[in-house]
Amino acid sequence: MPDSQSSQPADAAASAGGSAVTSSGLKVGMKPRHLVMMSLGSAIGAGLFVGSGAGVQAAGPAVLISYVVAGLIVIFVMRALGELVAADPNPGAFSHYAGKAMGPAAAFAVGALWWVQLCLVVAAEATAAAQIAASYVPAIPQWVIALAIMLIFTAINLTTSGSFGEFEFWFSLIKVAFVVLFVVLGIAYLVGWTPAEPPAQIFADGFMPTGISGIAAGLLVVAFAFGGIEIVAVAAAETANPERSVSQAIKTIVWRILFLYIGSVAIIVLVLPWTDERLAESPFVAVLETAGLPFIASLLAAVIIIALLSSMNANIYGASRMAFSMSQRSMLPRGLGRASRRGVPVAAVLATSAFGFVAVALNYFWAAEVLGVLLNIVGSTLIVTWVATLVSQIVLRRRAEATGDRLPLKMWGYPWLSYVTLAGIAVIIGLGLTVESVRFQIVGTLIFVAALYVVGIIVTKRNPTAKV
Repeated sequence: MPDSQSSQPADAAASAGGSAVTSSGLKVGMKPRHLVMMSLGSAIGAGLFVGSGAGVQAAGPAVLISYVVAGLIVIFVMRALGELVAADPNPGAFSHYAGKAMGPAAAFAVGALWWVQLCLVVAAEATAAAQIAASYVPAIPQWVIALAIMLIFTAINLTTSGSFGEFEFWFSLIKVAFVVLFVVLGIAYLVGWTPAEPPAQIFADGFMPTGISGIAAGLLVVAFAFGGIEIVAVAAAETANPERSVSQAIKTIVWRILFLYIGSVAIIVLVLPWTDERLAESPFVAVLETAGLPFIASLLAAVIIIALLSSMNANIYGASRMAFSMSQRSMLPRGLGRASRRGVPVAAVLATSAFGFVAVALNYFWAAEVLGVLLNIVGSTLIVTWVATLVSQIVLRRRAEATGDRLPLKMWGYPWLSYVTLAGIAVIIGLGLTVESVRFQIVGTLIFVAALYVVGIIVTKRNPTAKV
């Protein structure tokens, strides 16, 4: 599974105290705590602060079962990904591993899909943050705020990876701290330590008011909420000791994500009836207002903006590294694969941010409509990444065992747990095809992946220097 070229970052960093440049030209500056907080920053966004209410409305308190099931799938996918990354850190991550396991056309399809999706997410998050901010400062046009956001965060991503990682660490820490505070205050309300009276009755309609079908519907809502955690695989190539850093990060990230997600949702279902109309707008605000803490609830808008910007920041980073890696493998224009003297892929960062600046222009003409359009374009690419990761892990693990390669971090219960996780993802896809809006996203994504695979065949055949 390992190869000599991609393992050089660890050796170089070890001899240079973490200030070396990798074999690809990127600077080694990330630390394990940066990896952890970057993944948290990308995964904890508006989907938790706002979207969790939709899951509660679909399944009632039993949405906790949906979160546990989806969370287990994420844990297993991340463990499989950790096995790949610890053995062979590469900024191309899923694309690189898919290529080694399934060929260069698969590498192109997986990498291009992930890059395009993150570029659109960056544009959507910049638009959403500007939209919320504009509602509080109506004197400033929404497009001006979106432009300022894109300029600031593009500049941040043009700094060294170490500086970027430090910024993202503190940025993510703010919203993580708020989620922890929310859980603590929710518990305080339930035991009667806040100004409002605690609820007289919990689960008035039972734990499963909508039955098994509700849990299934809730699973569709929450399965995609964990997206973003996989960005740790991309950042691993810029850590001082990839083998140790990734192993440490993988082992801690998933449990923290589960605590923050499941802990928050548990508070929501214990405080609010599943029929509460406020769940559709902002369940966190509704809980804090119910607990008699309106001042803290009023701060939530700022926290959501921070959540969106933190996620956008991490996504610019991840997408730029994917474009950089694909260029170095002769799958994208050569200029995107060049790094500055400071080890920053400037052209790849600017190409990734370009989508966001296009969104700024769209905000100028259609401020009210652009966010909804962007969110509808973004499909269920997370499913493709999960499947590609598991298939790559199964194939490359088999090869590693056949050749006797050492694996620093191993997937549990190989190969059966990998197959069981794939089956779980298949169930999610099957459930998604029964819901019209989700069916459109899944079918659209599969068609796009097929088209990218065909393009990948053409690109890699015409360019003999293309490699996985």
